[in-house]
Amino acid sequence: MREFLIVLLVMALAGCGHDAESRAAAGDSSDTSTAVAPDEVETVPAPTGADVDVHTFANISQFRVRHADLSLRVDFEQKSLSGSVQLRVERLDPEANELILDTRDLDVKAVALNLSGSKLKEVPWRLGPRDEALGQPLLIDVSEAGRAQRFAVMVRYSTSPQASGLQWLEPRQSGDSHPFLFSQSQAIHARSWIPLQDSPQVRMTYNATIHTPPELRALMSADNDPAAARNGRFSFAMPQAIPSYLFAIAVGNLEFKAMSRRTGVYALPGVVDAAAAEFADTEAMLEIGEAMFGPYRWGRYDLLILPPSFPFGGMENPRLSFITPTVIAGDRSLVSLIAHELAHSWSGNLVTNATWRDLWLNEGFTTYFTSRIMEAVYGVDRRRMEDVLGVQDLREDLATADSGDQRLVPDLQGRDPDDVFSDIPYEKGKLFLDFLEARFGRERFDLFLQGYFDRFAFQSVTTEQFVAYLDRNLLQAEPGRVSLEEVREWIYAPGLPATAVLPESDAFDRVAAQRDNWLRGEAAARELDTDGWTVHEWRFFIDTLPVELTPAQLAELDEAFALTATGNAEIGLAWYKVAIRNDYRPAYPAIEQYLTAIGRRKLIRPLYIALMKTDDGAEFARRVYLQARPGYHPIATASIDPIVLPDES
Repeated sequence: MREFLIVLLVMALAGCGHDAESRAAAGDSSDTSTAVAPDEVETVPAPTGADVDVHTFANISQFRVRHADLSLRVDFEQKSLSGSVQLRVERLDPEANELILDTRDLDVKAVALNLSGSKLKEVPWRLGPRDEALGQPLLIDVSEAGRAQRFAVMVRYSTSPQASGLQWLEPRQSGDSHPFLFSQSQAIHARSWIPLQDSPQVRMTYNATIHTPPELRALMSADNDPAAARNGRFSFAMPQAIPSYLFAIAVGNLEFKAMSRRTGVYALPGVVDAAAAEFADTEAMLEIGEAMFGPYRWGRYDLLILPPSFPFGGMENPRLSFITPTVIAGDRSLVSLIAHELAHSWSGNLVTNATWRDLWLNEGFTTYFTSRIMEAVYGVDRRRMEDVLGVQDLREDLATADSGDQRLVPDLQGRDPDDVFSDIPYEKGKLFLDFLEARFGRERFDLFLQGYFDRFAFQSVTTEQFVAYLDRNLLQAEPGRVSLEEVREWIYAPGLPATAVLPESDAFDRVAAQRDNWLRGEAAARELDTDGWTVHEWRFFIDTLPVELTPAQLAELDEAFALTATGNAEIGLAWYKVAIRNDYRPAYPAIEQYLTAIGRRKLIRPLYIALMKTDDGAEFARRVYLQARPGYHPIATASIDPIVLPDES
């Protein structure tokens, strides 16, 4: 009965659409330590309201915002954006007279209705009760619009200094002689700096005028002009409709350096040259993406290198990906992040998850595309190493997640959507696509993907819509290769199915042999053949060391390879976890410097978790965190406060 209901739901959703829209390698599936045996599979049917966004107050079935006109002034002293947004609204329900928008910590000053295009009339409005995760609904009486199908609403407002989607940095925090502002709107933080329908189902175009201190440059997820004069006023247009989580802004002492005719880097003066050299292969990646997945539909593709406090590796804001400086390693060893953000130009920005429950449609696809791009640019050996490390990270998350969160579509009812961001939607979603590629062949699967992007371009889709499209256009077209039951197991069951095609890397076999020689005492650390090792080989070596090492062993490795002093952020994370686990005190000054210098959650959160496992480590963690916390992004502190300061959060 359960499977019958799933089939019915998939068929029912097959024709549904929405007006709106953020790592397969050779190997076998013999390693199934996290697999679920077929007779143990616990599948769950998709909820009947699979397309309902539980993370918005907005009444998107009655009204849809189609365009936003922003006019904002940047005030670094008050740490606030102030001004207005005018939203062009389409009425879907002729009987509806109350427009509901999402807000969080906004100071709403006035709301007016615009029916004629020029004349504004103030209308009644109120803020509803506050929800800790969702913020507050802004309820606007639009009865004066009568039954007009289209009208505009203007909201005059200012943001709070504590806005969760904005970070204001003093010069000492930005790494420059000027202050810096940047946004992070995913998942539902856009509502903290713009009142709007903050749902990935709602796509809109936008124009913006941003007023800044005259010495600084403003950038947005729009058509940025590197030649624009710094006169305190910047204008932007985004002609393609995007979901609210892709609204982005940054203001700082930014310079531009071109990498090709349609790619370039914005960064602080001391960073821009190194960044342009590090990411010089961006155009090659872009061309490969087009060859594989269809045309790039966004005009330019530029990168913005943010200060180290940026809480993520990157953010796929269209036309202008936001990038952490921690991937500027000097050897292009961490540029898979650029491939990932670029790949979002298709999976995420072009075809978007309809709700945050469907995040794997953004991130699983993008991780798969990243792997394909890296193989095409840097070769299959590098791809295999990165794929193996990805599965390694996935296993760590599967080991600690409850069964519901091990599914590609977790239940997020009553939860903050930020909770869904783990390696499971990324890496398990990628392995699902690897499985499909292995069964259907790469050429056939690529044609399917191109058709998928064409069919759903500039729309949002649910998991059930994807399954219906997959069934019609691949499973039924190539009968006997993959069953709908196998697809459902991948999506709705916890763990990894036994059908997973797990990557292998000969390079890691050689690393493992070197590691084992050292552990058995057959070779000193300085005698190991590590010449030419990449960051991936070093990560594998460190990550697969025994849980317990002696002080002498740790000192020997450190003396031979200067691991404590590494300048590579990924190697640093791996080594510092080993150092904390074994209380290797010579590394603690470097750990403190690491935790206070960067704010990327992936790099710092695991170290705080490790430190809090012992009394001495917890004391160290609290001291360092209280020092570093003022420079962390609100998104980072929201996830680390409960770890380090549980009694205060």
